[in-house]
Amino acid sequence: MKKFAALLVLVSSLAMTGCTAAMTPVFGGLLTQTKGPVSGVDNDVSMDKKGVAEAQGIVLVGIGDASIEAAMRNGGITKIHHIDHESMSVLGVYSVYRTIVYGE
Repeated sequence: MKKFAALLVLVSSLAMTGCTAAMTPVFGGLLTQTKGPVSGVDNDVSMDKKGVAEAQGIVLVGIGDASIEAAMRNGGITKIHHIDHESMSVLGVYSVYRTIVYGE
């Protein structure tokens, strides 16, 4: 019984310290991995280039630039066709958010 109580305290403590979460339309407690649109399509612009920007979070620290501007800069894009995102979170301890810009 003491081992069970100790395990329960440990699991509860870990659950309460999971402070990172990626922006996502759905969330799974153990693992979340989603992709989706951010903005619509401009068919007057081709999808010749792809730019990606990323931000990461580990426990209490979040760092990175996942802005549309950074993704455009990384892909050498001046006109946007459309924008997508990818999110991933593991146990609320590690998370990644990516902005993907397609354009020319």
